[in-house]
Amino acid sequence: MSRLAWPGILLLLGSLVTPGAACAQREQAPERQVAALAERGHVAEAEAMARAGGASLSVALGDILVLSGRLAEAELLYAVAVRDHLPSYRSAEASLAELAARHGRLAEANTRAIALTRAFEQGTRWSAPDQVAAARGYVVLGLTDPQAAHAALTVFDAAAALDSSNIDARVLAANLLLDKYNGPDAVETFKSALTIAPNNPRALLGLAMVQAFEGNPAAAPGAQRALAQNPSLVGAHLLLARFNLEAEAYDSAAAGARRALAIDSSAMQGWGILGSVSWLVGDSAGYRSARVHAERINPQPAEFFSAIAEAAARQRRYDDAVRFGRLAVAADSTSAPGLTVLGNNELRTGAMDSGRSHIDRAFAIDPFNLWNKNTLDLLDQLKQYVTVATPRFQIVVPKDEADYYRIYLGPLLEQAYDQFAARYEYRPAAPIRIEMFRNHADFSVRGIGLAGLGALGVSFGRVLALDGPAARPAGEFNYGSTAWHELAHTFTLGLSDHRVPRWLSEGLSVLEERRAGRGWGANATVDFLASYKGGRLLPVSRINDGFVRPAFPEQVTMSYYQASLICEMIEAERGPTAIRDMLRGYAEGLDTRAVFAKVLQTTPAAFDQRFDGWFRKRFAVALENIDAWDGTGPLGGTYLAAVADGVVLLKAAHFDSARVVLARAQQLFPGDGSTDGAAWYLAQVAYAQGDFATEATELAQVTSHDETAMEANAKESEAREREGDLPGAMAALDRLLWIAPYNDSTHLHLADLAERAGDWARVVRERRGILALNPTDRLEARYQLARALAKAGHREEARREVLQVLEAAPGFEKAQTLLLELRGSGGGNQ
Repeated sequence: MSRLAWPGILLLLGSLVTPGAACAQREQAPERQVAALAERGHVAEAEAMARAGGASLSVALGDILVLSGRLAEAELLYAVAVRDHLPSYRSAEASLAELAARHGRLAEANTRAIALTRAFEQGTRWSAPDQVAAARGYVVLGLTDPQAAHAALTVFDAAAALDSSNIDARVLAANLLLDKYNGPDAVETFKSALTIAPNNPRALLGLAMVQAFEGNPAAAPGAQRALAQNPSLVGAHLLLARFNLEAEAYDSAAAGARRALAIDSSAMQGWGILGSVSWLVGDSAGYRSARVHAERINPQPAEFFSAIAEAAARQRRYDDAVRFGRLAVAADSTSAPGLTVLGNNELRTGAMDSGRSHIDRAFAIDPFNLWNKNTLDLLDQLKQYVTVATPRFQIVVPKDEADYYRIYLGPLLEQAYDQFAARYEYRPAAPIRIEMFRNHADFSVRGIGLAGLGALGVSFGRVLALDGPAARPAGEFNYGSTAWHELAHTFTLGLSDHRVPRWLSEGLSVLEERRAGRGWGANATVDFLASYKGGRLLPVSRINDGFVRPAFPEQVTMSYYQASLICEMIEAERGPTAIRDMLRGYAEGLDTRAVFAKVLQTTPAAFDQRFDGWFRKRFAVALENIDAWDGTGPLGGTYLAAVADGVVLLKAAHFDSARVVLARAQQLFPGDGSTDGAAWYLAQVAYAQGDFATEATELAQVTSHDETAMEANAKESEAREREGDLPGAMAALDRLLWIAPYNDSTHLHLADLAERAGDWARVVRERRGILALNPTDRLEARYQLARALAKAGHREEARREVLQVLEAAPGFEKAQTLLLELRGSGGGNQ
């Protein structure tokens, strides 16, 4: 956000500010002493000192009462201070405007803020605290006039320049910058406050809030550091409570909110968190109580309803998020957060027109919201997309990619639907909307409103958004397995009424990828096993933290695989019905402890121990030969040492010795399918020795464990073709198409192999795929498709294709010959 001022503000400040007068304009010592006590959390002592100071400290006393949630008493003190022009009366005027806004009295808030800011614009020699008060007035005006934020920042800066020791000017400016989505400038401003007052709790909290805004896992420790300086800092308690709410640690979230409300019962965010927890766990009495308290603060508590809508969306309950978003907008039709949460969740549930309308309105009210701007830009782009319809799906794609998706992705989705419907005994209503984005930034905006989302896909239930193959470099991801994964969420979310915990839904999606039988889904790796052995991964009872509050970047992907193993263990021990029963238990409103007791006859703590034992038995051989790893230094163990020895021999062309050493290494970690594992190097040894059958076998271990093994699949296809294994060679190329689909040569080679094998249905598919990729010689591509259709017995389709070729090129001899053959063989399909 630019620090531009309203017209005339900078000139005005030049006449109001005399830097040399800063010392004379500072607050009196008693006021500062009261503020210092409050800053350290000694609220009772601060109140006693303020009361002892009489009328001269009435505004300071009002500030302490606000911190304690005694707003009505504070308003009376402020009103008297303004009426009698007591010390700091301008600060009191700003506080009255802020309190009126908190109570939903926006007209009164604006009237007071206008009076304060006009007096500032017409006055001279305002002290730094008075300038801070004026800036606060502009902030209030910014609730209905976004441009007032520019003036507020300018005046905050001027106050800081006039009195470099004024912490309020810096902290409030930084908070405003963060509120307007300018994280970098907010960080710098909070840091400038800390250079003046090291360990200032509000500045420390501000930095933690920026980190939370950016998704930085350091946010929670930052909030704890702020609390260490001021145990009564309400905002820090609420930030930690919010983190627990996002991690589905509902008891901890409620406890944090209660700690905040015990300090300040007027904290609307606290009631929003309590209301969210109560609603999410089905505590209707608790929800009603939170709502009543919220309405006492503001009879039209849009902020309260918006908070619950956000919580519902984070727990993937998007229909409910729409419902609470509507309540927020009904309470205050000008609430930008309410309109935003409503519009975003309408988009997530497929209500595209209504969602856009609400985002438009939100952006008009708050044009600083980058999320909304990005979303509106993306919706403009989506107008250029087309829809590919299948019996149960609407695939929204770039127009020039529609034919390709129709050929490959459509059948895959229908196949996945049938498999999931049989396994989960549940059928989501059709159509299911799937958006495939050409650019990762566009997909990221669809997911979170900003570029930078690390995921490949996101499921909102019956609306999915995914990176298309062109969104990332070839070989970086598998778009088929991504679609399979996200569609699995549609079933687990639907069967559980969107109440399934994140770890279970993600674990089942990864497990379903592995079940697809294409080498898809995550598998055990050296770093995963070393991290588990080193205690870096979380027990089942806390695994949600690995998704939403990772201690290290890799913990997210490791948690996905770990969660899939948990699901695998449950099915192995309890059968497939156990998973369905768990999902139905969540749909009934049971929490995880109750679901474990009902379905698994155990407790989360006991399950933690059982899973650990199962895991260590399953990977016993590998764990014995891989060293524990704490995330620092190189990975170690006898397995890696043996692979390294084999690689040295391979590079030296000592192939017989390399084979012996690498084969021994493979026994130390039999399931390693990584491209730096024993199997990969054994395949290279076999190729060098001309043993193509062994090469194919070793490469198969890689391709069956690594869904993005582009080079390994290509080499496996070559090895199997050399051995005369045409089905195996084609299967490897089929896998390759989900990793690098836009390579013409892959399609051409697959078509050739399929023709040699007499698999004309596959030839037809590949010839259609080549045509969909818009080849340079489209006439030849159409002719080859016509020829394949004829061979497959689809003569009428073949005739239509060849006629189109001849219409464009009447002298195309091969097409003329094919047309004569088709006429001679009679019409109709065979």
